[in-house]
Amino acid sequence: MPRFGYSVIGLDPDKTAIASGRELDISHKHAREICKTIKGMLLDEAKTYLEEVTKLKRSVPFRRYKKKVGHRKDLQGFATGRYPVKAAKHILDILKNLENNAEFKGLELDRCVIVHAAAYPGRKIPRIFARAFGRSSPKVNTLTHVEIAVEEL
Repeated sequence: MPRFGYSVIGLDPDKTAIASGRELDISHKHAREICKTIKGMLLDEAKTYLEEVTKLKRSVPFRRYKKKVGHRKDLQGFATGRYPVKAAKHILDILKNLENNAEFKGLELDRCVIVHAAAYPGRKIPRIFARAFGRSSPKVNTLTHVEIAVEEL
């Protein structure tokens, strides 16, 4: 069984709460763009934002992985964006766990700001993609690690 750590260091443990989702079956590119967007938001803001993304009301701006991505009218300053619903649902679950962790530590939820949000590729699962005439090609599924930390201001 692997032992996972956190990439965030130097935070005051009395004023912070952390939560993570390990080996999630979501796109690490979509998760990266969502984490980049919600970093710096209040916890309640981020939750409502991700709920709107799952309902296709607001889009997530794509800053790095933006080749062949369509433009969205609701974005300010960034032209390209998408609605990564599956990744938003998983990250919303992590935010709910994070809210419970912060409440358990006695932090005021109205003053909690996301100071760290990171997503990176995890383990790769090799599979086989069946082709014509009895052939096959490799198909690799990459899992994703997501970790989020909040700090009370």
